[in-house]
Amino acid sequence: MRINKFLAQCGVAGRRACDKLVEEGRVTVNGKPADLGADVSEADSIKVDGKPVSLKKNEYYILHKPKGYLCTVSDDKGRKTVMDILGSGVGRVYPVGRLDYDSEGLLILTTDGELAQHLTHPSNEVPKTYVAKVEGRLTEADLNPIRSGIEIEGGYVTKKCRAHIIETNKEYTKVELTLREGKNREIRKMFAAIGREVILLKRTKVGELTLRGLERGAFRKLSAEEVAYLKSI
Repeated sequence: MRINKFLAQCGVAGRRACDKLVEEGRVTVNGKPADLGADVSEADSIKVDGKPVSLKKNEYYILHKPKGYLCTVSDDKGRKTVMDILGSGVGRVYPVGRLDYDSEGLLILTTDGELAQHLTHPSNEVPKTYVAKVEGRLTEADLNPIRSGIEIEGGYVTKKCRAHIIETNKEYTKVELTLREGKNREIRKMFAAIGREVILLKRTKVGELTLRGLERGAFRKLSAEEVAYLKSI
């Protein structure tokens, strides 16, 4: 098995990040610095930063993230993270992608670096669906710039996406969007580009995986069928 795949299956990181660890000389195989593209097996002694790593059964969770939590393992400012919700009974899993501090919804956490890379790498275009509560009344025509791709803060032009109104009144409009990319605070910036503020943002689906049955702050293990589905999309 290639060294980057082995490290990813050990839960170290995604394959590209593991390649970087090898390039930096932080990985050894049987006491010697590892080479990019090297083939290894469980019979080899493999260490990262001097610590042994080995293949293990990966863990997979789905969490209904509330607002007010960071999608990170720890925070040097002492703010709450999603790991505070999971507690000590769950192994050292990592969030797949990000939901910002003020957003809520579906978050996958796993030790499987290879799956994490599959779900987040732009080339795979894994669809993620959100509901955005936006200030004021919007029309379907107002969403056309967002659907076709719009220049956001920083000069980046977003990819085409699906967007439609599911509720509207004088105070706010709820819009469902499905994106196949995941730039930082992208949806908030898209609406800012048309002069509207996002009041609340919730991720409701990754592919066809939903939050059904999970209240805010609740989590559960993914089934084998759900994991296989995520690997297939």
